[in-house]
Amino acid sequence: MAHEYEPPSPDYRLDGFQAATTQIEDDFSSVTLSDDLFVPFSEHHSADGRDSYLLLYDRSAIWDIPGTAEYVTLHITRDIEQRTFDFASEHHPVVPLAQHWLIGRGCPREAADGSPHHGPRPADAVTARLEDLLRTNPGNRYEVLDHYTDNPCSFDVGVEVRTLVYDRHPDSADAPYRLFLEEPTKDMHTYTVREGVFASAEEADTWIVERDSPLPLAPASPGAFGRRAAAARARSTIGGNGLAVAPAPVSPPRSAEPAPTRSRRSTR
Repeated sequence: MAHEYEPPSPDYRLDGFQAATTQIEDDFSSVTLSDDLFVPFSEHHSADGRDSYLLLYDRSAIWDIPGTAEYVTLHITRDIEQRTFDFASEHHPVVPLAQHWLIGRGCPREAADGSPHHGPRPADAVTARLEDLLRTNPGNRYEVLDHYTDNPCSFDVGVEVRTLVYDRHPDSADAPYRLFLEEPTKDMHTYTVREGVFASAEEADTWIVERDSPLPLAPASPGAFGRRAAAARARSTIGGNGLAVAPAPVSPPRSAEPAPTRSRRSTR
């Protein structure tokens, strides 16, 4: 009799450890309540046993508030002498932002990258370049303002993820609001990411609702594209993947000033 594949469980490595405080114990129990639905994307454990970094896909997010991010990160810190632990956790809309969070807390970049066989792959060089920008976020260039994961829970229609950021780069002063749009390709084996440019958050929300024109793409940085990447960018037209569900706005209207980051679910 064939058995359905079940992904491995997250390896917290907490045998013999207890939470440093009752509040930490309660918070950890809350974050991991549905961990039987977590799919490990990457894990790294430091050689001295003091730190563990986990990037997980949260299959339970589809039953949460619509738009909830589907990736969760955990950074577990242990006091080896006292046999206690503490942790920090965050939800993220896309993998590169989750990797950025882990790397910022000390995880080696190569360890945060995950398995090359996990899920759909970037469809082109444009996608890879934009994901690398989000992963490294040089000089804290991007401030995440809002995000929305549109998961119709269908094998016929893939997941679309919209991440609205404020771009602090001087070259973006005239249109500092950037919409990173992740969409699956028709075969569902790969996905694309494109960066739209807007003068205000309201403009971005209007485009998301109406979709009556191609995404206004960000200009390529000098030397950022080879000929193949430039050709892929020129051919790309967002909204042409057959998505039939009209998504909700990324967020309610905001002022033109950058707002604080708002995560739909976060702990500590």
